[in-house]
Amino acid sequence: MSTTTLTGTPVDRDAEGFFTDPSQWTEAMGEEIARESGIPTLTDRHWQVIRYMRDTYLNTGSAPSIRTLGKASGVPIKELYQLFPKGPAKLAAKIGGIPKPRGCI
Repeated sequence: MSTTTLTGTPVDRDAEGFFTDPSQWTEAMGEEIARESGIPTLTDRHWQVIRYMRDTYLNTGSAPSIRTLGKASGVPIKELYQLFPKGPAKLAAKIGGIPKPRGCI
């Protein structure tokens, strides 16, 4: 674990950049992480997925799988890959300030 600075605030993240304490996250930090990850602007569809991922994690203690994400978030799997290239569940979790989902490489 290391402390990094996002939007001028120190936060605890693991070696891959995932938050270790989701309570430190803000939407402005999510926007900064998205830009660092190659997504210049987060659209309403991005936020729909990010908020679903975050809410699920905060309520259950684990992030949804890509299959569940595609069915329950209201955004089809094909579109998830367009919104979050290179692994939607992993990238949405990182942007959303939650730990890396189990099963993600």
